[in-house]
Amino acid sequence: MTVKNPLGLHARPATMIAKLLQGTKSSVCFTYKKETINARSIMSILVLAAGQNAQLLITVDGEDAEFVLKKLLDAFDTQFGE
Repeated sequence: MTVKNPLGLHARPATMIAKLLQGTKSSVCFTYKKETINARSIMSILVLAAGQNAQLLITVDGEDAEFVLKKLLDAFDTQFGE
């Protein structure tokens, strides 16, 4: 997935991702520049320092994986409402 926000994955999108994943059962990981993090952690997302146009690999595994992936892709496509 490409990060489209002009400011990249800063605090606001990181918080939105963590909230979006609340109540879901799948494990979600982001990989950027050979570093893989748990996408439920706001701090971990911020540590990735993924700027605009960064290419992330999103890995979702679990019983609601398809639903969770769709929600994440929609959020990235709409630039987290920014």
